[in-house]
Amino acid sequence: MSISLDQIQTPIAAEMQAFEQKFRASMRTRVLLLDKIMRYIVKRKGKQMRPMFVFLSAGTAGGKIEEATYRGASLIELLHTATLVHDDVVDDASHRRGFFSVNALWKNKIAVLVGDYLLSRGLLLSVDNGDFDLLKIVSTAVREMSEGELLQIEKARLMDITEEVYYDIIGKKTASLIASCCAAGAASVGVGADVIERMRLFGEKVGMAFQIKDDLFDYGEEEIGKPVGIDIKERKMTLPLIYALNNSSWLDRRTVIYKVKNQSHRPRKVREVIEFVKKSGGIQYAEEVMHRYIEEAMQLLTALPDSTYKTSLQQLVTYTIERNK
Repeated sequence: MSISLDQIQTPIAAEMQAFEQKFRASMRTRVLLLDKIMRYIVKRKGKQMRPMFVFLSAGTAGGKIEEATYRGASLIELLHTATLVHDDVVDDASHRRGFFSVNALWKNKIAVLVGDYLLSRGLLLSVDNGDFDLLKIVSTAVREMSEGELLQIEKARLMDITEEVYYDIIGKKTASLIASCCAAGAASVGVGADVIERMRLFGEKVGMAFQIKDDLFDYGEEEIGKPVGIDIKERKMTLPLIYALNNSSWLDRRTVIYKVKNQSHRPRKVREVIEFVKKSGGIQYAEEVMHRYIEEAMQLLTALPDSTYKTSLQQLVTYTIERNK
């Protein structure tokens, strides 16, 4: 039986509860429209896995969870939420996690300003408390996330993504954020630079595995919640497809790329691409790479002392790759 998030949270249950209250307080404003939108954003928050990575990393690193740890978790949530609000505008998305997006309810202009406001709240939270080390860690992640998105857009037009470029994209888009959670958690409890870097690398490897898992959802099994073939429809080059194309004949490669570029709006053609990837061993290869990243991440924790925090952090990693949505 797989372990639940509530069980994983056990060593930090009190901290997560306190964080919820502190984060809600940090979102309050006297501008009525903005306050209404802030309350809406807080209400629709997901599994809170990012704050969990922050608090568990702080404990695993060997320090005592302090106010700076709460501020680190809030900073990540504020800046990440800002990027999500802006992403929904860029993608013209009307929903996120089953809720209407901010831009769908209040239009693009307001959504952009809300994203800017969240960004400024995060910056000021750090500046007002002198958390410049945390600000540097998280700001670096936001920069890399933007670069990753732009790199993906640039490469998607040509559909010439190599494995190396793919790793670069997901390293920036996804892994940089989880890396910043783990590094910020460690930095917030005052441990040495070597431990902070170890935790950053750990988070980076977990983030790489997390994104590959997300890519595998596209080639769906019945229990998977993400719509099957959505990446193909959006012409995103993911690891299973890249591997399949790199290990196929020139004619097959040309045929499949044509289907993805010009026929991905047709369900039958999407199914044909999925079958091609499965027969070419793309799924198996991506799973092997994912597990290799997880093994490397777990190995990085062996040098740190055993604790309930470390056990829960390892369980959280397992949870991220065994999830079905």
